[in-house]
Amino acid sequence: MGASILIGILITFLVIILVLYLVQRLPIDGRTRQIVQMIVIIIGIVSLLKYLAIW
Repeated sequence: MGASILIGILITFLVIILVLYLVQRLPIDGRTRQIVQMIVIIIGIVSLLKYLAIW
């Protein structure tokens, strides 16, 4: 059971990193890019907390 939680956390973290990388590649201005990155980070943190059953 502990290994499955660790694998799930790792996969979630890798998906967050991939989405942040793809956001960097988008042809949008800097301010909009920062807003999108913050939204992705917040969603990522919430999903990690839900996966850990903290929230």
